[in-house]
Amino acid sequence: MPLSHISNNFRLRNLFILFRKEFTFVAFALFLLFAFTFFTRSNPHSHSHDEFHSNSILIPFTPLTNFKQIGALCLDGSAPGYHFQKGFGSGSHNWLLHVEGGGWCNSIASCSYRKMTALGSSKYMDTSVPFSGILSSVPSQNPDFFNWNKVKMRYCDGASFAGHPESEQKGSGLFFRGQIIWEAIMNELLSIGMSKAKQALLSGCSAGGLATLIHCDNFRQLLPKEATVKCLADAGFFLDEKDIIGNSTMRSFYHDVVQLQGVEKSLHKECLAKLEPSKCLFPSEILKNVKTPVFLVHPAYDFWQIHNILVPQGSDPRRRWKKCRLNIHSCDANLIRTLDSFRSSLLKTVNEFQQRKDIGMFIDSCFIHCQTWMGETWHSPTSPKIKDKTIAESVADWFFDRQVVNLIDCPYPCNPTCHNMDFSRV
Repeated sequence: MPLSHISNNFRLRNLFILFRKEFTFVAFALFLLFAFTFFTRSNPHSHSHDEFHSNSILIPFTPLTNFKQIGALCLDGSAPGYHFQKGFGSGSHNWLLHVEGGGWCNSIASCSYRKMTALGSSKYMDTSVPFSGILSSVPSQNPDFFNWNKVKMRYCDGASFAGHPESEQKGSGLFFRGQIIWEAIMNELLSIGMSKAKQALLSGCSAGGLATLIHCDNFRQLLPKEATVKCLADAGFFLDEKDIIGNSTMRSFYHDVVQLQGVEKSLHKECLAKLEPSKCLFPSEILKNVKTPVFLVHPAYDFWQIHNILVPQGSDPRRRWKKCRLNIHSCDANLIRTLDSFRSSLLKTVNEFQQRKDIGMFIDSCFIHCQTWMGETWHSPTSPKIKDKTIAESVADWFFDRQVVNLIDCPYPCNPTCHNMDFSRV
């Protein structure tokens, strides 16, 4: 076994132990990053990791200009930023933005922990990263967007780019500037050419997918009226569902995030007039008020939501879910029925949006989380497919108005093309 593979296994194992011992949304976000590294290098169903990155160019981190003067600060006060690759040829006037994910922090303690990581400070971020999946510049891996101007927005505020400084607590050493970071990065991108965009797609994964929904209409308003502008949320459709012992764990968590970081000011006023602010942070409510076309890429057996919404830490004292949470193939018939019920809740929630022609969907039956930022799941010979379409092909059909796209997979285990995460090997 290569040394690098052993190292990744060791790092993932240690982080997984941390995750099981004392879970936080931040720890799990970090665990997720290592998990996908492990997955792409070790999953026998996937292509070689090297195959998808051999042609990748490392894209340098660009810290935000004048970040201190405008008050755009990561949780620890460091510079937020992004990675930018200039478009070329027919894509030189088109823009694709991808918002990084990584959970949220809901308390002074969890935000203080987070600011010591790449999810709260640019001091810990990679100085250069490869672009893959939806950000790839390889035509065979990203046929419709490969030559666009591409931006990866780094996530360091802990509230889906929606926090406000009025909520900062003196002496905490924390800065809640998500909304300011969003506005500052948008202004900088507009100044380097995005103001002349002919086509633009705002995308994001997980908490970045939620940020995409929150800011989708604002993104549309920033660009020329004649431009085609749409949004894509990948694994960002978080459900307001009770866990297996009847607690509203996710709603309680969102309540704390909203209260701590003043997120209410970034949410739709129409929703706030009717509902409690934390309820308005759920995508099912946000999407009711979004006027810009949106595409949802979502696994019906989203392992992040299974781990944190359906079966969060402390909800399974008898450890009936222990093996199932690690590998869906280890779930017995009773547990699969519970997972299928969770899937049904997702389908029921998105059903009202299926009537809107501007909303597209690719909901597969895979045990995974984000799928657009990896070449293996975005577009490859072995990518997940529904009706013989990859995610990339489905998104492109919708974006370029080739056809209405509402692809809903059959229940697990019907889809043999799924890339299912397996944490039992950690």
